[in-house]
Amino acid sequence: MSTEISAAEIAFRNAMARFASGVTITTTRNSCGAFVGFTASAFSSLSLNPPMLLVCLQKDADCYAAFMEAEHFAVSILSHGQGNIARRFATKAIDKWQNTPTVPGERTRLPLIEGASAHAECLMLDRVDGGDHTILIGEVISAASTDDEPLLHFNRQFGRFVGEEPST
Repeated sequence: MSTEISAAEIAFRNAMARFASGVTITTTRNSCGAFVGFTASAFSSLSLNPPMLLVCLQKDADCYAAFMEAEHFAVSILSHGQGNIARRFATKAIDKWQNTPTVPGERTRLPLIEGASAHAECLMLDRVDGGDHTILIGEVISAASTDDEPLLHFNRQFGRFVGEEPST
């Protein structure tokens, strides 16, 4: 497999950078019992009944094997001001938990990022191939939210939402 990036791939990346999204940290436990996690902006609600969501995991992520075996996972939707946590969990081969405030999930006991704008604990339902990613599909077994402003990702930067003024 070539490591060179084609002009078409660059154009696709640039086009996708124009889509604003929230930022999440997804966590689980590996076969040794250690917690692992990753940053994802490829995240979406999937179904209301039953409540389901999806998150996309890059196949070369440090934690990939753990998520391929996990029965549960948890998602924290980060709040504005938590960009440092997003960057930490997007970095390979570091201790992602150092100086990361977490609370245990009520149902799964998996770590949830403290101060996040929302959390969801999930039962792993399926893993679907998605090219260089695997799509994790989970049934939400517990969810909570706050009024905290979410962290947004747009054009390769973190920021916040600014609403439009109503037209007259």
